[in-house]
Amino acid sequence: PLSFFPLHFSTSPNSLFFAFFLLTDSLNTDRKMALSTSRTINHFMKPLSAAVCATRRLSSDSTATITVETSLPFTSHNIDPPSPSVETSPKELMTFFKDMTEMRRMEIAADSLYKAKLIRGFCHLYDGQEAVAVGMEAAITKKDCIITAYRDHCIFLGRGGTLVESFAELMGRRDGCSRGKGGSMHFYKKENGFYGGHGIVGAQVPLGIGLAFAQKYKKEDYVTFAMYGDGAANQGQLFEALNMAALWDLPAILVCENNHYGMGTAEWRAAKSPAYYKRGDYVPGLRVDGMDVFAVKQACTFAKQHALKNGPIILEMDTYRYHGHSMSDPGSTYRTRDEISGVRQERDPVERIRSLILAHNIATEAELKDIEKENRKVVDEAIAKAKESPMPDPSELFTNVYVKGFGVEAYGADRKELRATLP
Repeated sequence: PLSFFPLHFSTSPNSLFFAFFLLTDSLNTDRKMALSTSRTINHFMKPLSAAVCATRRLSSDSTATITVETSLPFTSHNIDPPSPSVETSPKELMTFFKDMTEMRRMEIAADSLYKAKLIRGFCHLYDGQEAVAVGMEAAITKKDCIITAYRDHCIFLGRGGTLVESFAELMGRRDGCSRGKGGSMHFYKKENGFYGGHGIVGAQVPLGIGLAFAQKYKKEDYVTFAMYGDGAANQGQLFEALNMAALWDLPAILVCENNHYGMGTAEWRAAKSPAYYKRGDYVPGLRVDGMDVFAVKQACTFAKQHALKNGPIILEMDTYRYHGHSMSDPGSTYRTRDEISGVRQERDPVERIRSLILAHNIATEAELKDIEKENRKVVDEAIAKAKESPMPDPSELFTNVYVKGFGVEAYGADRKELRATLP
C-alpha cells in the first residue's frame, strides 16, 4: 500500500528493484527482517522501499542525493504548486533528527522547569511543531528575516540561538537572549535575522511587512517570514498589512502555523473559512503538511523564489501542538487524549525522520537513541549553567526604553519647563 514517504534514488531505481527480487533464497531472511522493521514504522514508509534501502549502508556524513516525496500533495490557491519531490541527503537527515530532538527535549525540560516554579509568567511550548522551524530554516539564510508570535523558543534555536540563552531567558536571568527581561514570549536574535517573539496577537505581522519593505527599499535579495497562528488569522491588522504588501509587491511570506486550536477554541468555531491559505484572495497561497519537514522545506524554497519576483504569498502549515496553549492550559479539555495520541502515532515529525534514516540504513536505532541521550545531556548542562546566571540588576528596568542618541527632551505638564534631555 502507498504510505507517507514514497522513496526514490538518484541512480537507476528500476535496477535496484529488479536486483532485489532476483536475490537468491539465502537473502530471504534478511528481506523478512527488513520488512519486519518497516512494520514498526508503517505509518511513515513503504515496506518494500525500506527493504531495498536496507541492502546498503549510507554514511551519515554523506551528501549523496536522496529524493523523497512529500507526505501529502500541496494544495494551492491562485498559483501552481511546487513539486512533491524533494532532494535531501544522509547528512541533512541526521541534522534534521538532531535539531528536532534537541528542540523537543528543550520544550519538555521547560515544562518541568515551569512546574518547579523556576520559570514564571507565560510559557508557550512548541513540541509537535518542530518540522516548521527546521524545514523553514533549511530553505533560507540568516539574512532572511523571521518574526513570530509568542511560541518562539524553537524558532530562536533554529536561528542560531543557544540552549543556555534560551533557559536563562525563560528563568529571567541576565545571560538570557533578552537579558532576562523578555521571558518566554520575547526571544530575539537580531544579528541572525530573528526579530522576535511578540505577545500581542497578530501584531507581529505588520512589523514583518515593515521588514520586507526595508528589504525591498534597500534592494536586498532577501525575504521576511511573518508567522502567526490560526488564532490570529482573523485579525484586521493582518489583512491591512497584507494589502500593503500586495500593493507594493513586497518580499513577504505570511506563515500561518495552523495547529487547529486558538487557545482552546477549535478553528471551525472561530473561522467561517478555516482555509487560511486562501485568505489572501488576490494573494496566492499554499497549504502545507507542517508535520513533514520536507514539505515545509520545499514550500519555503518555493515561496522565497515567488516572493522575490512577485510579492507576498501565504503558507498555511497544517501542524499540531502536543502541549496546551500555555502552561496554564492542560490541553485536554477541548480535545481528546485519543486525538493527541493519534497525531503522535500517525504524523509525528521526529518519527518521520527516524523512519527515513532507518529505512535508508543511514544509522541504527541504537545510534539514534544515543543522539537523543546526548541531547538530554546537553539540555541538562545548559539548564545547570543557566541557573548559575544572576538575575538582572534593578537598574535594567530603565534600559531599552528609549533609543539612545536621539536627544529626547522631557518637559513638564505645562510644556514650558524643560526637565531633562535624555541621552
